[in-house]
This record gives sequence, C-alpha cells and structure tokens, in this order.
Amino acid sequence: MRTAFNASRDLYRYAQALAPAVHAGDADATWLMARVVDTCAVYATDPAAYARDSRLLQDMGLDAGAALRAARDHVASRCGRFVAGDDFSLARTTQLRRDAAQAGSLAAEAELLAAGQPLEAGEDYAQELLERVHASFDGEAYSAIAPAVGGLSTASLFGQRDVAPQYRELVWHLAACRLGMDCGPDSPLMTSYCVNGGICSRDRAQGFEEFAYDAAVPRQSADVVRRAVDALVGRRGE
Repeated sequence: MRTAFNASRDLYRYAQALAPAVHAGDADATWLMARVVDTCAVYATDPAAYARDSRLLQDMGLDAGAALRAARDHVASRCGRFVAGDDFSLARTTQLRRDAAQAGSLAAEAELLAAGQPLEAGEDYAQELLERVHASFDGEAYSAIAPAVGGLSTASLFGQRDVAPQYRELVWHLAACRLGMDCGPDSPLMTSYCVNGGICSRDRAQGFEEFAYDAAVPRQSADVVRRAVDALVGRRGE
C-alpha cells in the first residue's frame, strides 16, 4: 500500500481502493488515507485558486519559481479528481492519524508528535516513542518523526550529539532514505519540501539525498551529518 501511494498518479482512485481497508480498521490503510487528505487538502479546498496561485508564484520571478510551479502541478495532477465538497479538513487528517496510531501505526503516531498532537503528553512519552521509532528501522516512521527531533533532548542519544539542532530533522529524513523510503525526484518528501516549505531543487533530477547535501547542509557540516545518519541506521538487524 505504501509503494502504491508514492507511485500513484491518481490519488482519488487510490483513496477509493484504500477505503475498504480503512473501514475495516487497518492501521496502515488509515494512516495512508490521512496522507492522501494531507497531500491534497490545499488543492481540493479550491482547485481554481490553487492553479491561480501556482501561476502567480511562477510569475514572481523567484529563484525556485519554476521548480515550485512544477511541484505544485505535480500535486494538482495527483489530486485532480477531488473537489471542494470532499472533507479535506485538518480535523479529518488529525482524526485519521489518531485512529491509525491507536490501531498500531507507528508512522501515524510519529506524525502526531511532530504536529504537536501526541497521543500522550510529556517528555517521557516523546522519548519512548523516539526509541520505538529508532528500533523499528521503518523509513516512513523515521521521516514522520523527523520534524519533532530538533526539539527533543533525547535526539543526542542516537549519535546526534555533534549535530546542530537545525540539521537533526535532515538526519532523520536522510536515514529514512537509507532505510528504503522513496526519496526520488518526485517523491512525497521532495514534493513536500518544495510545495509546503518553498525549499526546491533547481535540478529536477535530484533526489532528496543529493539535494540535501547539495543545498541544505554546508560542506563543513556534511561529514557530521553523514556520521549521524550512519549511527541511526548502522545497527539495523542487530
């Protein structure tokens, strides 16, 4: 199901195929439905406004304008059959994630923590969840928790003591790539960085790993980041 989400060019059709498993309470299917809603929410709310904003952003002459337009067009293509009447609210995304997490989806539980809506409050819970994610060697869970890692003091337990806080999120995303998560040029991770964060590669052929070391990590910090990634994934299978 995860591979199908990443590869799908028609998330409307994908969501229809996923629905029976969601209704049956399947944890992974419910989490993936949350990803569909999250991916398509801005587009589905007002497709015409989305297209207008895409043109405006390109016409502004930004350095990453063409790349941003291409990424937004990629989202529009995947989400094109959804309409404003579909429920793509933040509340629905959160509820789907919560349902998935309670059913056993580690990635959904990690996303809730990263969104500031953890299943449980407190640093002890955050540490325990981080340890479970680390032990899982699940690339999607690593990437899901990445935005929260910079604010967790426990991150230094996993070989990141020498990594500046602003690069710790990248370390976990890079580890996710190393663990087999799709990090190619059109992957959800690359698209999200560009569409949601405005951080876009000028080279359409770059995947996330190449892009991170080329544009996001200073040369003097690259070896530290690589060692931290090695530390995260180096004990896989032990």
